[in-house]
Amino acid sequence: MLFHSVDFRRFVGVVSGVGRRRRWEIPPVTLSDTLIRKVKPGAKPVKLFDGGGLYLLLTPTGSRLWRMKYRFGGKEKLLALGVYPAVSLKGARELRDDARRELVKGNDPGEIRRARKAAARMQDGTTSEVVAREWFELMRGKWEAEYADLILHRLERDMFSSLGRRPIAEITPLELLTALRRIERRGAIDTAHRSLQKPF
Repeated sequence: MLFHSVDFRRFVGVVSGVGRRRRWEIPPVTLSDTLIRKVKPGAKPVKLFDGGGLYLLLTPTGSRLWRMKYRFGGKEKLLALGVYPAVSLKGARELRDDARRELVKGNDPGEIRRARKAAARMQDGTTSEVVAREWFELMRGKWEAEYADLILHRLERDMFSSLGRRPIAEITPLELLTALRRIERRGAIDTAHRSLQKPF
């Protein structure tokens, strides 16, 4: 049984709360696939550390999530590396090592991940309306409700009708200019200028 294994006895901190360690954090050990499969979920999330900031977060529902803690610009950050077993222990370590190499170069691996996802979306045929609505949801919390409603109304009226179904990566400068000219023709010069600030 796991409770009698050498590996589990090394986890004594999770039960006793020795020192200043939180009860749900298991002391650092080198993980193995056998250990990962044997550890059972509890009432609280448990962190199984592997080294170099890499750990497996075992949730009460049984999910096993790879995470990496790192510091960048003086701040502690967290990078999601996938779900076990879809991402194996070996794969998670490789992703951790890739992230640490980026840190050595002075790059934030989290920002690199976000930029790659955005680039992939640009290439997969995602429409401009989908991207614009995602942008709107990110920004609306920074605005007054009345202003947010105005921005959404402008997007729906002026941009989605002509560009909304177009893959954002395929929109040409001429198409964008045509949409802006249409806004200008009805006398809404200020709206046309503000539309240039939107995610088109």
